[in-house]
Amino acid sequence: MGLLSNRIPKDSLKPGDHIYSWRAAYVYAHHGIYIGDDKVVHFTRRGQEVGTGTILDILLVSSTPKRPLAPCPTCSSREEAGNNGVLLSCLDCFLSGGILYRFEYSVNPALFLAKARGGTCTLAVADPDDVVVHRAKFLLEENGFGCYNVFKNNCEDFAIYCKTGLLVINQTTMGQSGQAVSIIGGPLAAVLSTPLRLVTTNVYGMAATAVGVYCVSRYAADIGRRTDVVKVDVEDLTRRLATGLVQVIEPQIVAGPLTESQEALQICS
Repeated sequence: MGLLSNRIPKDSLKPGDHIYSWRAAYVYAHHGIYIGDDKVVHFTRRGQEVGTGTILDILLVSSTPKRPLAPCPTCSSREEAGNNGVLLSCLDCFLSGGILYRFEYSVNPALFLAKARGGTCTLAVADPDDVVVHRAKFLLEENGFGCYNVFKNNCEDFAIYCKTGLLVINQTTMGQSGQAVSIIGGPLAAVLSTPLRLVTTNVYGMAATAVGVYCVSRYAADIGRRTDVVKVDVEDLTRRLATGLVQVIEPQIVAGPLTESQEALQICS
């Protein structure tokens, strides 16, 4: 595995790995949890979905693997997935002709910032592989992972939760993934750096500042750095989803810390 690439061969996979493959000309990556025997559990757009109301609803259709001409005996059918959007696929169908990458956990800040593209690594610490596989299978068999949304609750959020048990929760809401931060953070960095044109007309200086703002926003929004995260048992998560106690929210680049009253509300709910 290279410094800036997480590409891996298939024979290095082990159950509990968080894997992904780029889609739509590297605009977006699809993420899942490898559970062994060439099988992947992943969260897709096949279930209930909240649209963004933008062209992204048309462009980012990569979460569902391409349908083979003949039915795959391993992969979940649309009917088996029901409305929860969590599917079981064989590795080949999950990759859909793409390249296999492994998402990295517990990376140091320097490496995190060196990987300028979000959705490839995190500062957060992963749980043991058997716990990860249990979470993925439980969500597959039970109530899924809520309504799919490109920015607010997507395949990367699902995989990161399976690996860490962490959710960005604030007053019974849950937050967004690293690649969502990249999509939002790039334009935001450009906007925030615009006032520098009053100080310098050097395009390189403005570009460097925009990159710096973008990297800071990614670092601050990483689930391994945020203070508004809660460890949630998968059994409790499915109960909250089934009863509407956890819902998807609008994405935020940086969220403030929870108050003690908010934490108490979450623990009691």
